[in-house]
Amino acid sequence: MKKSWKTNLKMFWKGWGYSFFVVLIIATSFKSAIADWNIVPTGSMKPTILEGDRIFVNKLAYDLKIPYTTVHIAEWGAPKRGDIVVFYSPQDGKRLVKRVVGIPGDSLAMQNDQLILNGEKIQYEPINSLATNDPSLSTGTNHFYFTENLSDMRHPVMITPQRLALRSFDPVTIPDGKYYMMGDNRDNSADSRYIGFVERSRIVGQATSVVISLDSNNKFKPRWERFFTHLP
Repeated sequence: MKKSWKTNLKMFWKGWGYSFFVVLIIATSFKSAIADWNIVPTGSMKPTILEGDRIFVNKLAYDLKIPYTTVHIAEWGAPKRGDIVVFYSPQDGKRLVKRVVGIPGDSLAMQNDQLILNGEKIQYEPINSLATNDPSLSTGTNHFYFTENLSDMRHPVMITPQRLALRSFDPVTIPDGKYYMMGDNRDNSADSRYIGFVERSRIVGQATSVVISLDSNNKFKPRWERFFTHLP
């Protein structure tokens, strides 16, 4: 006698279906609450992160959340100045990758691309040459590169003088529970200068390394030099 589809579905569930469902729940819960990777589609974090980088996101860096939600179960840390974090934009909810440049209580200003933190000008050192296998990053008339010393955390930033950008703003005090984010590509980044402060609850986790890098402008050719590299 031919079995009905309901009987077949029941047999599948008892055999493989239940196991598959459990594995799926465990895998997606791990990705949601513990660790994930993020594909970077834009150049707003150049020269630190390039388009096509797949970055590792540690979702346990600061807290533990209920899987599939932004509800915090426990907190054991907070984002620090200089951390690269993944968060949901307060403007449109898109997932973004930026650097924390201001934490709650800080006074932050900028003059001609130079940050002023709590009344002190951040120190910058020119980078004469930038070691990268991305031909779009080169010294010369188009871009200038500096090492930014942000609370003793040194990282590169990129300046493009000929591009229209918001290079200066008056001092702002960052409210409790909120953070000021900026891209390392300072003149080409939709960050807190445009989208405002970012609430603590919107922060997904800390980006710590490049896992895989594929050059989207060169037939997705692997950038082997960037595989499994630490993010400064």
